[in-house]
Amino acid sequence: MNAVKCPIWLRGLCLVVGLLGPVAAAEYFPPRGSWEQRSPEQLGFDATRLQQAIDFSVANENPATKDLATDLKQTFGKREPDFKLIGPTQPRAALSGLVIHRGYVAAAWGDTTRTDMANSVTKTFLTTVVGLAWQRGLIRELSDFPRAALPTAEREQLFGSGHNAQITWDHLLRQTSDWSGTLWGIPDWADRPVGATPADWPHRPQHAPGTYFKYNDVRINLLALCALHVWRRPLPEVLREEIMDPIGASGTWRWFGYENSWIELDGRRLQSVSGGGHFGGGMFISAWDLARFGYLFLRGGKWADRELVSEKWIALARTPGPANANYGFANWSLNTDRQPLPSTPATSVRFVGNGQNIVFIDWEHDLVVVVRWIKNDTALDQFLGRVIGALQE
Repeated sequence: MNAVKCPIWLRGLCLVVGLLGPVAAAEYFPPRGSWEQRSPEQLGFDATRLQQAIDFSVANENPATKDLATDLKQTFGKREPDFKLIGPTQPRAALSGLVIHRGYVAAAWGDTTRTDMANSVTKTFLTTVVGLAWQRGLIRELSDFPRAALPTAEREQLFGSGHNAQITWDHLLRQTSDWSGTLWGIPDWADRPVGATPADWPHRPQHAPGTYFKYNDVRINLLALCALHVWRRPLPEVLREEIMDPIGASGTWRWFGYENSWIELDGRRLQSVSGGGHFGGGMFISAWDLARFGYLFLRGGKWADRELVSEKWIALARTPGPANANYGFANWSLNTDRQPLPSTPATSVRFVGNGQNIVFIDWEHDLVVVVRWIKNDTALDQFLGRVIGALQE
């Protein structure tokens, strides 16, 4: 509808009665402890089709055991040498999910309040904390060397070689460092080892930093250790003060490290947290708190009138690295050319954790979807396609 032309002397009255055309509604940000729910129809969904999407997700729950200690051993222990759990685990709930559209809850199903392991969604919390350090100038450039943050002995131990000394923050953020070494008792090569036989594994080929993508929790844990030295206080404390409290998250989430990942820093004994649940630990969090975290990025890093995460950082996190077109910063999984998820926009992203734990962000449809314990990427794509297909806008 075209706006009505209004004389200048009547402009104030025209604004009041809406004759100058529609006025954008203020964006809604849920207060702590509640999140307004509206009917699917009010939010532009076909209610029947949305329910069919939910039913599809429930029918495609991950069939593996809910005992995550057993599941991790079955997933990684069969191939990784001397695999062991050195961080906490707990049994998981059944499949659950949330659909947030235009800022309001369109649907919630399953046990969405349960504090479950999020596995590698933890990586996105970690890289966000690194981004906060960058915003404050604690990290000057992402092309700088993280080794500079470490004391001399640790610097020589972890970054002393010619290869490791070339690694930058950007390399660690994008999982392209190809760092070589042992951290918390785990060699880098023992995480998803490469080679035809176990004898080949410790002798993997080495690649120049920035040229080769390898998903590797040992190297992500190195990023967490470097970030701890930059902040000089526990990363969960930073996350709580800078992100989780301002977005109204509950007090139920926890971020764990390992039983042997403690260091002495400035006279205090601090735990370096892990970037996932591969060896136990990582983020334990509810679906509601994951949704708030995703909604922060849907709104460009702003919560109400506060910028918590800079738009520039989000743009960097969403930019594909030269070694993997479908990966930005950890754990920003991109949908470049719609190859990973054909049923969703190319501009959408998802934060991914083993199991699967998914926070899906779709700016084109003003949509955040959390789904936990769906069985695989094929089921995820079909589920998200059904959710988007239920929109009648």
